[in-house]
This record gives sequence, C-alpha cells and structure tokens, in this order.
Amino acid sequence: MNPMGDRYNIYSQLEHLQSKCIGTGHADTTKFEWMVNQHRDSCSSYLGHPDLLNYFAIAENESKARIKFNLMEKMLQPCGPPPDKPDDN
Repeated sequence: MNPMGDRYNIYSQLEHLQSKCIGTGHADTTKFEWMVNQHRDSCSSYLGHPDLLNYFAIAENESKARIKFNLMEKMLQPCGPPPDKPDDN
C-alpha cells in the first residue's frame, strides 16, 4: 500500500465534501461559524420533519405555523451577532 496515495485520496475526499457542504468546516472555520452552522442545520432538520414540529408545538403549546416561523427566524442569527474581528495591526 502507498500511504502517501491514501493520504492524498482522503484529503481530496474531504476537500470535495467541504466544497459541497458548508457545515463540514475547514481549517479556518472559527468556533462561532461552526456553532452557527450547527444551529442552522438543526433548525432546518426540525423544519423538515413534521413529527418533530408536532412534538414542539405540543410541548410549547403553540401552533405548528408559529413553531415554523420561530425556527425560520432563529436561522437568521442563531448564535447572536458575530463577534468583532481582531485588528491585524
């Protein structure tokens, strides 16, 4: 076996996955970006599963439409505003 070939193959597969799916992250992904991706992915999963929406609606005593609206709103800034970027001076 060629360990360098295997390493290149794994790297190219990871690179392909990262180009297709934003949420997989990369070497320069910040903690905040990673958390935003996780929260948005969770909200979109909840929206795509009607049984979970029913469960949330019953648990929160809200209509399914209100739960959908709240989840969509939460996807805008799920972790609050982004942190200030440090100066590169």
